[in-house]
Amino acid sequence: MANQIPEEVIEEIRKSNDIVDIIGEYVQLKKQGRNFFGLCPFHGEKTPSFSVTQEKQIFHCFGCGKGGNVLTFMMEMENFSFYEAVKFLADKSGVTLPEAGIKKESSMSEESQSILSAYDWLTKLYHHLIRFTKDGKEGYQYLKDRGIENEAIETFQLGFAPNVKDFVAEFLTKKGFHQQLLVKAGILSQQNDNDVTDRFRGRVIFPIRNHIGKTVAFGGRSIADQEPKYLNSPESELFQKGKLLYNFDLAKKNIRKENEAILFEGYMDVISAYQAGVRNVIATLGTSLTEPQAKLLNRYVETVVICYDGDRAGLDATYKAAKLLQKVGCGVKVANLDVDMDPDSYIQKHGPEAFKNKVIKASDTYMSFYMRYLKKDFNLKIEGDRLKYIETILKELTMIESSIEREYYLRELSNEYSISFETLTAEMDEYRQKRGIPKDNQQKNRYTNKTNITHRNKKLLPAFYNAEKKLISYMLQDSYITDRVQDEIGASFSVDDHKIIATHLFAFYEEGHSPDISLFIERLNDDRLKQQVVEMAMMPEMGDISEREINDYIRIIQNESNDSININSLKEQQKLAEQQNDPLKAAQIAMQIIEIQKHSKNTN
Repeated sequence: MANQIPEEVIEEIRKSNDIVDIIGEYVQLKKQGRNFFGLCPFHGEKTPSFSVTQEKQIFHCFGCGKGGNVLTFMMEMENFSFYEAVKFLADKSGVTLPEAGIKKESSMSEESQSILSAYDWLTKLYHHLIRFTKDGKEGYQYLKDRGIENEAIETFQLGFAPNVKDFVAEFLTKKGFHQQLLVKAGILSQQNDNDVTDRFRGRVIFPIRNHIGKTVAFGGRSIADQEPKYLNSPESELFQKGKLLYNFDLAKKNIRKENEAILFEGYMDVISAYQAGVRNVIATLGTSLTEPQAKLLNRYVETVVICYDGDRAGLDATYKAAKLLQKVGCGVKVANLDVDMDPDSYIQKHGPEAFKNKVIKASDTYMSFYMRYLKKDFNLKIEGDRLKYIETILKELTMIESSIEREYYLRELSNEYSISFETLTAEMDEYRQKRGIPKDNQQKNRYTNKTNITHRNKKLLPAFYNAEKKLISYMLQDSYITDRVQDEIGASFSVDDHKIIATHLFAFYEEGHSPDISLFIERLNDDRLKQQVVEMAMMPEMGDISEREINDYIRIIQNESNDSININSLKEQQKLAEQQNDPLKAAQIAMQIIEIQKHSKNTN
């Protein structure tokens, strides 16, 4: 697979795509010493065990064990084939791939590739119609009436589907697409008389893109009396609305920059906010926030600002989204809108600056929102309801890690309801004790040097095994050490995988390569060996290695190798003695084997 693309081209692509930058588009990375750490995108975790080293251009997760270089990451993250990973990174860095002699393998089914192509054609067609033709005039006028300017129409590739039954069917049929596939994809609708018609006819089109910018579905907004008002493409292999967020592909760089994401409920809210100069904005796709969406946001940011409609339904949705975001580890703030307002209408009425300063920047903390939200369920004029309200708030406060924040809200309760601060504190501490939360709650930063990394392999390994691993970790970084090892012990490692890795390293340096772990990984075809190389390359470094340390590792490996040879020879002699019915000799040989093993254990 890899040898179909020239090695020098692959190397150029790797060097043109810094692994920290690429992974940083998927994971919020924080520098810690020489490496970068973040939450692993391949398994669920709340404490970062995912490490990226810029110097070596590799990544490794100490939790689930995945590791590799920038190409490996893209293949794992996007389920890309090798070619797709190379092509994606080549396009990103402006490197041209040779056209001849390359098998363009895809991780997607032919059907999904065809549907993706159809969506691409239609995105361009619908957009062209709304911008440049009479057929799209009514859609264009609708957007203008909603305050959407040409720049936003271009940025979001908004379009219009003419209210003509077979317009799209004819267009895509001429492009070579089969009607039944288009019906299955939800681009066309099949009528009772087996006629097909455009699913979105007469609607303004909002292309729904995945996180790498490919259109995978449409949202259609009716501009007449069509029902429903909003219509999405049906779910498919490409489009699962519970896993995607509208505008995430464009917003993610701004989300990383601001370290904050603003979450809306609708397309128009996102587009209005974008026009108002707020660019770290995303929206759910007509459903409540889901756990996969929340986990996606948690990989990118520490805080999410929820900006839903100000009515009762919006408040209920805000509460559910806030609890879900907190569950996965996100900090939450809540924008406060009037009951008759949504973000789009607020911007239209009060303007961009008011939205930025009086809504987004003035967002409540989660606890302030919760106290306000909870009041609707109690009649606070009644003593019993007041006590229940206070009790509920105290229980929620137990979950806040910051002692300063807890004290702040306890004083608010104390002042508002004339209950002593000491009484409220004692009651809350009792709730905390019942939940098993220690009194001296230690607030944990997700990205401190005190991060506890759990290594998967807790078994105590023999000295020769650790010596081989440590020696190979130095060989990966120094060709001089590799030359010494090749001269003195060759591939006489006791662990078979270590023999194979060492042999590959000898060949790698003999071909004239300088130490380059990322490139070396690309030369290995066995994924298991790649993981082992990455794990060894990420072993903690103790400064410059001394000659004495190298000699010690070589001696341990040589002793183990010699002992193994002697033991194997003795075992053959023991077996022969047993076959010759000489139990005394067999027992004597067995004692020799035990003595060698004891000696080996003591010297190691």
